[in-house]
Amino acid sequence: MTARLLTGLATAALLPAVFAGLPLLHLAPNRLVTGAPIAASDALGTGLWPIAVLAAGGLGLLAAGRGRMAAGLAGLACLGALALLLVGLGAGAADLTAGQPFATRARLASGAWTGVVVLVFALAFAARRARLPGGGLIAAPAVLALIGGLWRAGRLDALSLVVEGRARSDALGAAIRDHLVLALGALVLATGLAGGLALWRRGRGAVDLTVSGLQVVPAVALLGGLVAGLSALLTAAPALRGYGISALGIGPALIGVAAYLLLPLWRGLQAARRATGPDSIAAARALGLTSGQILTTLRLPLGAPALIGGLRVATVQALGLATLGALVGAGGLGTLVFDGMAQFAPDLILLGALPIIALSLAAEGALGRLEAALRRRWPR
Repeated sequence: MTARLLTGLATAALLPAVFAGLPLLHLAPNRLVTGAPIAASDALGTGLWPIAVLAAGGLGLLAAGRGRMAAGLAGLACLGALALLLVGLGAGAADLTAGQPFATRARLASGAWTGVVVLVFALAFAARRARLPGGGLIAAPAVLALIGGLWRAGRLDALSLVVEGRARSDALGAAIRDHLVLALGALVLATGLAGGLALWRRGRGAVDLTVSGLQVVPAVALLGGLVAGLSALLTAAPALRGYGISALGIGPALIGVAAYLLLPLWRGLQAARRATGPDSIAAARALGLTSGQILTTLRLPLGAPALIGGLRVATVQALGLATLGALVGAGGLGTLVFDGMAQFAPDLILLGALPIIALSLAAEGALGRLEAALRRRWPR
């Protein structure tokens, strides 16, 4: 009991210590410089204490409490602290930039990011411990709804990240669409190729060596090689340009990303194939089952978790690798990331990186839960 209480007290002191030791905002004369750090007391004023009390209570109850009721109360406290923190950051940024030149920016600092991440993870953990439908995944829509509501209400407008987002809202929407098209297109291409290679039973050793070897090739080098190869092909056969084939754009990006997805998909297929042992197949045939019946009633149910596991890894990998498509003119969120790097604009980098992280976490969570559900339904 004493150890649990001490753990609760130590956890409760986490965010107050963060707020005391790290700045919450940076005030900069323009979007290209870091600016001067702003402490929590200056950024939030008297609003710091309600946030600190709610966060300390929620984290402490989550660490020291027991049962679903304690977890639910801890989750509500963390959600309330997160809401107050975001509102306070928006209001603090508005106060700091009031009367300043138009180019002045109030940027989120390390303390703000640490506080948001801690509260979001605490909320997810509380939802899981409270055994709410969807477990920890329920925290994601709650946080998105909170941020979306504050965004629409204009409570975050003074933050530099929101200024960048509103200025590039059309470009951001198009970048997300292009990113998803590239990632999903590469996933479909790699899935079809891996499925076709799985039918080549005598060449499994060569396929293993090839798909494993591709992983050691740097992505930039592979994309550069594809661009050079397609350029040479189009020089030798200019008529291919009439079919929409280009050395730059989505073509080389699609091939390059798909090449890296072959390994997790291939391993998932091989694991699914091994999930059904020869004894099980022999027993099914002895019972008079046809090959089609064995596939639908034995191979697919037993191999489905492995297939989904490979698909989960490949999907997350595709969403990350699609960022590099911007290097060859394929668009996507990588365009914002690399533009921000070229301009030394951190918020522009975040504007491209945060949707990639959100999409990857959503795909990982959804497919991970599907894989776990299949393993519970059809245990080996």
